[in-house]
Amino acid sequence: MYLLVILHILQSSLSVVHSCPALCACTYGNTGIAELRLVQCSDPGISAVPINVPADTVKLRLEKTLISRVPRAAFYNLSELRFLWLTYNSITSIHPSSFVNLKALRELRLDGNLLTAFPWEGLRDMPRLQTLGLHNNRLSSLPAHAALFLPNITYLDLSSNRLTILPAELLDLWFPLPGQQGGPVQRRILGLHDNPWLCDCQISMVMSLSMSLGSPVVLMDQLLTCSRSLGQSGMLLTQVQLSRCMRPSVQPAATRVISPLGSNVILRCDATGYPTPTLTWIKTSANADCCQKNILDNSEQLPRNLESFMQESPRVGVRWSIISLNGLSYKDAGEYRCQARNMAGISEAPIKLKVVGLTRLTRLPKKKSQKTPPKSSSKYRKPNQTLAAIPTPSMKENQILQNIIPPTPIT
Repeated sequence: MYLLVILHILQSSLSVVHSCPALCACTYGNTGIAELRLVQCSDPGISAVPINVPADTVKLRLEKTLISRVPRAAFYNLSELRFLWLTYNSITSIHPSSFVNLKALRELRLDGNLLTAFPWEGLRDMPRLQTLGLHNNRLSSLPAHAALFLPNITYLDLSSNRLTILPAELLDLWFPLPGQQGGPVQRRILGLHDNPWLCDCQISMVMSLSMSLGSPVVLMDQLLTCSRSLGQSGMLLTQVQLSRCMRPSVQPAATRVISPLGSNVILRCDATGYPTPTLTWIKTSANADCCQKNILDNSEQLPRNLESFMQESPRVGVRWSIISLNGLSYKDAGEYRCQARNMAGISEAPIKLKVVGLTRLTRLPKKKSQKTPPKSSSKYRKPNQTLAAIPTPSMKENQILQNIIPPTPIT
């Protein structure tokens, strides 16, 4: 069925490459290098996404129509599309595969619709997308997995929705810790205003970090409001006392541990932060640089969460955790990570464990040869006398010994 829909779209587009959809206006704009086709559809009578938009369209504007849903592969034949505006319609749902084949798209605007959810995983079909506008919708939550699909977005407008909580994963994306960013700092413009935020650490961290010198984030409007609980009237975030919010900091007892085969070892880490962070142990990689060739074949799936042996919080803002590994084997070697998480963010620290053991027999170094009395000289030894107490034979005794045992030739 899916293939038939795509085939129908392709056939329709080929037959009307140079035509314009009904109730729409098609024009050409000159950028100085080439002419770009612009298609604008703003008639209130339009209730569905047109399927006969010219294939060479670069900018498509569907605005102030009765369109209520965006179906699967709605723009499949528009591989050259760079700007897609679906603003101020009545869109309530978008299929996760609506944006398939939009590999050149740079800007997607969905402002002024009725969206209660957005298919974040659909951003994978738009690898060059940089601008995403979701202003004035009905979004009430941001899932944590949205951070996985937003690394390339430098302009994100979430203002005038119904959002209450920001996931900690988004803070880690927008404000990476030193050493966690793969390249130069990517600056972003965020619109978070006009949402009923709860007064928690996430929104407080965004506010304070965005105002710091050299911040990678610029807020469109810094007058954010929040409330202590749902339904209460909001107050300016700058007037709320949330100064204690602090992203976790992890300190392992040791970063490298070497332990012999068959022994027991304890790994420990301490974390500070407010609210008091929770700690999780994860084994992220195995170490196979030893004599056992079948370790990789029998190794478990990684990364893998581990249960902590003990975890305590001696006071507010501090927590420590240990894991106990008994009877070490070679498969226990590898990298372990202690991960701390609270409402203000996530932090982690690695610990590398190396297991050593006797892998093969080695020859001991030869000692210098020492002349020892022959076995036949045992008659000169007193009972229970050690070798170290044997008296030196006399000349006469040496002559007797030479007659009994011929000297060994020196080669």
